[in-house]
Amino acid sequence: MLPRLEVVRRSRPVDLLAPGAVDVRTDGAAAVAMPAVAPYVAVTSPAIDGPGPALHLGPHRLGMIVTDGSVALTVDGDGARRELRSRRFHHAEGPTGTALTLTGTHVTAWTLEQAGWVARARHDLREVLDTRDEAALADLVVELPAGGGAAGRFGQLGLRDTRFVTTEDGTLLRDGDTAWLTATSAGPGFFDTAHTSVWSLDLGTLDITHSADLFFRRPDRPGVFGDHATHLVRTDDGGWLVATSTWGDFERPATRTGRRTPAGLRVTLAESGADLLHGAHVLDTRELPLPTDGLASIATWDPHLVRRDDGWLVGFVSARRFFDFHPALAGGPALDDLRLLGAATDRTATEGTTLVEVDGRMVALASDGRDSARGLRARFPVFDLTMTERGTLDAPYPTNLPWPALAAVDDGWVMATFDGRPAGGKLLGYGTHGDLVLMRSR
Repeated sequence: MLPRLEVVRRSRPVDLLAPGAVDVRTDGAAAVAMPAVAPYVAVTSPAIDGPGPALHLGPHRLGMIVTDGSVALTVDGDGARRELRSRRFHHAEGPTGTALTLTGTHVTAWTLEQAGWVARARHDLREVLDTRDEAALADLVVELPAGGGAAGRFGQLGLRDTRFVTTEDGTLLRDGDTAWLTATSAGPGFFDTAHTSVWSLDLGTLDITHSADLFFRRPDRPGVFGDHATHLVRTDDGGWLVATSTWGDFERPATRTGRRTPAGLRVTLAESGADLLHGAHVLDTRELPLPTDGLASIATWDPHLVRRDDGWLVGFVSARRFFDFHPALAGGPALDDLRLLGAATDRTATEGTTLVEVDGRMVALASDGRDSARGLRARFPVFDLTMTERGTLDAPYPTNLPWPALAAVDDGWVMATFDGRPAGGKLLGYGTHGDLVLMRSR
């Protein structure tokens, strides 16, 4: 029986440049080599009228310029220059800083204003160059303007898709009062601008600290991707299993019925012996074959793994189309040998499948979004291992589609979830959420 949970802390770290990942810092104009492991980088500098920071990637120069408060992106290559300016959102209000970010295939120009960092121009580069090419990223050069600045890995606009880092049996991984979370670090736009990050959580103060970033190679495509919606599992032999969802190149659907991207959307699995709680890592993956027999499934995401004495359980989400999705559960003696145990096919907007042991038995939690059918909205259902609903979690339901990342801590429970509050300005649209919302049992 789970007790009532109450909100005890909200956090919203917004950092274009991750504070612990600064690779370059100058007081004046400079062009500095800054090899990057992934296309998630940021350059910040004081605000000046004229050329701002720039990135040299392959044969292209990606920059920004401010002219009487009007912000534009510049893309130089093949002997030509393009100047790209938003019709509605280009004008900055009293900027005190400028920034340029690369997140996946998107380059964005920013100004630091009274309300914080505001995106003033953005462009998708996929028709211009391959931003995910590792050789080009290894030769990345950062160009800083006259006022100098700093550069390094991109941080985040918000945090979502939270999961506790666990051991194989689902127990919270701890070092004294320190636990860890994986989260989707929101980028400036839709899902293909985000990536996976790792955060330490002080269970006493509930303070969080960014500690790592995880990026992924695909088994069927070259390049480095910011895949996310990730579960990080500490194995019994001291290594790691990393299950993630291939959101890193997912385009916004073009119609209301949705359009599947050419690469599809699925779950991958990586194994590593590195220290994934610290630093930046690029992980090789293989597909995690999830059974979807009879589900009319076109995609899977949101993996959560737990190993029991008789094998593995894997919670996930299956989609009939974008966006019509429901939670499901698979089990088997090995992760490559799973069968479908159950699926809540009556749901149409439910995700965040999470496995947790309660009173000696394993249950699956999920999140019924506000787009669900009447009577199944804005709630955290509790399922048995056949995915039959047995109750609901008594907890406040934030906006958007918050996941029920729940863990037993000492003599109580803690939950890490999120809301849908955006950041970064009106230019960016959906995908820049959210606040990290922490709850505790009474």
